[in-house]
Amino acid sequence: MSETGSQEPNGGPTPTPAPAVGNKVTVVLGAQWGDEGKGKVVDLLAQDADMVCRCQGGNNAGHTVVVDTVEYDFHLLPSGIINPKVTAFIGNGVVIHLPGLFEEAAKNERKGKSWEKRLIISDRAHIEGFSLSCSFVCVCSYFNSNVVFDFHQAVDGVQEQQRQEQAGKNLGTTKKGIGPVYSAKAERSGLRVCDLLADFTQFSERYKALAQQYKAMYPTLEIDKDGELDKLKNYVAHIKPMVRDGVHYMYEALHGPPKKILVEGANAALLDIDFGTYPFVTSSNCTVGGVCTGLGMPPQNIGEVYGVVKAYTTRVGIGAFPSEQSNEIGELLQTRGKEVGVTTGRKRRCGWLDLVLIKYAHMINGFTALALTKLDILDVFSEIKVGVAYKLDNKAIPHFPANQEVLQRVEVQYETLPGWNSDTSAARSFDELPENAQKYVRFIEEHLGVPVKWIGVGKSRESMIQLF
Repeated sequence: MSETGSQEPNGGPTPTPAPAVGNKVTVVLGAQWGDEGKGKVVDLLAQDADMVCRCQGGNNAGHTVVVDTVEYDFHLLPSGIINPKVTAFIGNGVVIHLPGLFEEAAKNERKGKSWEKRLIISDRAHIEGFSLSCSFVCVCSYFNSNVVFDFHQAVDGVQEQQRQEQAGKNLGTTKKGIGPVYSAKAERSGLRVCDLLADFTQFSERYKALAQQYKAMYPTLEIDKDGELDKLKNYVAHIKPMVRDGVHYMYEALHGPPKKILVEGANAALLDIDFGTYPFVTSSNCTVGGVCTGLGMPPQNIGEVYGVVKAYTTRVGIGAFPSEQSNEIGELLQTRGKEVGVTTGRKRRCGWLDLVLIKYAHMINGFTALALTKLDILDVFSEIKVGVAYKLDNKAIPHFPANQEVLQRVEVQYETLPGWNSDTSAARSFDELPENAQKYVRFIEEHLGVPVKWIGVGKSRESMIQLF
């Protein structure tokens, strides 16, 4: 008898049956440069969910959800936690800024949304920044005076200043410390939630070693190690009830009783550390692969993958943007769309919808359907352009360029579609949209080969039109 199964007459072993796949997760991902309206789609799906997960990123992400005219801003908490029946899970791929987490939760709780008993945190998640009142004093030309900053956030600011001084340009980061904490993770000097909850003496030694490492790199940083460790120790009792072995917790969720599990992606495909417009990207994988590595789950448990696409294109900060409109069109999109970053407060750059980059995002993520948001912002245009191809040196290129200098030089080939010049905000079904608005949606579907499942025509939950 073989150890792997019973013996067949021909002498070969009978394969052991594979275990049942179990529950599948539904994934919501950004298909552009972020700010597409993922939180709104998650809010819609979370009404019927049992569990909502964050798998990557940190408090550099920003989602706004409007429920009964009340706006809720989310940066670290999964926005699906708005549903009082949902359990929220922060996976190992997320970097957690503890002060920011509790500040965000308290702010939303003041608006009537409790959370603490419904939040689970993976013990393998890395800690980003350490103090409620901040950790570093940075004295350099970047600041007008001595300013107190958080641990990794201070380093992020100094790094941006160094880039500006050395290369004449920075990366345009959110200065939330995301890059430095992921760097520490890759260098294997990072600190995790499980470390904080284990032997605090050992944790303190590692903390001091990490602080000394940054001090050596950036001599202007002043670190109150003992003061920060005291504050860190105070977090232990607060977060301990929320912490679980993340891999085991996720496995039980997938293989236990039937459950609707939603995964809320942060950032977006074109900000992915590997597939985004590098180096003007974030520091994590915000494409579908990050779901598996950021939650500790196998790919066979991924079900629907919804890509969220804004009806035009926006980008915060610097970096190549082929369809950008640095003119009155871009200004009108910015004004009508109220395009200001939730996290940074910076105005977003605006341009026409670029289907080349959406198709590229689809190649990586395999979207099963799309959510097309903010269609109503286009209501005032008599004609609307859509980018459908790129040319370089007057030759068509069949792919999305990896090199930023090349991407800066591409010429976008547009299709010009008729606008509808009428208000779509009251539409609650596809048939209620103007004919040319319907044609705009169908054009996108046909070009990408992916169906549009939702269309957003306003800020509220009720303004999402579901097609199927």
